[in-house]
Amino acid sequence: MNKLTLACLFAASGIGFGAFGAHGLEDKLVANDSVSTWDTAVLYHLIHAVALFVLAAVDSLKSKWSYTLMSIGILLFSGSLYALALTKIGIFGPITPLGGLAFIAGWITLIFENKR
Repeated sequence: MNKLTLACLFAASGIGFGAFGAHGLEDKLVANDSVSTWDTAVLYHLIHAVALFVLAAVDSLKSKWSYTLMSIGILLFSGSLYALALTKIGIFGPITPLGGLAFIAGWITLIFENKR
């Protein structure tokens, strides 16, 4: 799968998760007192999906590692928050900062990948 396709899939799934959380899962998220957790997951998911789209679309950017780290960030950060919001299983909580670190590393790596 190419980078642009993956970025589009991340964007589409982010929109889907946002809509599903607002409509299909609203009662469960309210019952778990986790609406804001879900919203945070969707926000970071979509922001980084757009970033991945830009990285895939701009040929002049070197972004192999930053793209990979941001993708991992979506999976770990947003994925763990989605799971935590739905299940309230505490083991997912410690995974979230690992995703945050992947996001940070992805942005910093982008600087070094494109030093001229």
